[in-house]
Amino acid sequence: MEIKRLFFFSLGAVLFAVGAIGAVIPVLPTTPFILASFLCFGKSSKRAEKWISNNRYFGSYIENYKTKQGVPLDVKLKSILFLWIGMIASLIIFSHQIYLFILLLIIGTAVTAHILLLKTKKI
Repeated sequence: MEIKRLFFFSLGAVLFAVGAIGAVIPVLPTTPFILASFLCFGKSSKRAEKWISNNRYFGSYIENYKTKQGVPLDVKLKSILFLWIGMIASLIIFSHQIYLFILLLIIGTAVTAHILLLKTKKI
């Protein structure tokens, strides 16, 4: 495996693990990590990409995103809630470093905007 493919495969595996942990730990969002792992697997291994797409627990996240059906409203709200819980904790920890504080606010705002702009799936 070439370096680039190995890097993306490894990153995809780590992101998938974090997303899987997020499915059982309410403070950690699942959707962004699963989607990011799918993208990494797409750049590294068609077999891994197919595996995650067909996963019985996380395949629906990817299918909804790929087909542009949208993301269920409850998933969007939970993602934003958990994002900001993590961001606020980080902002408290790094409050004395103003550049990190500002950077975290910008990232949090951008991710929130991205989630809100995703099409909401009609149930």
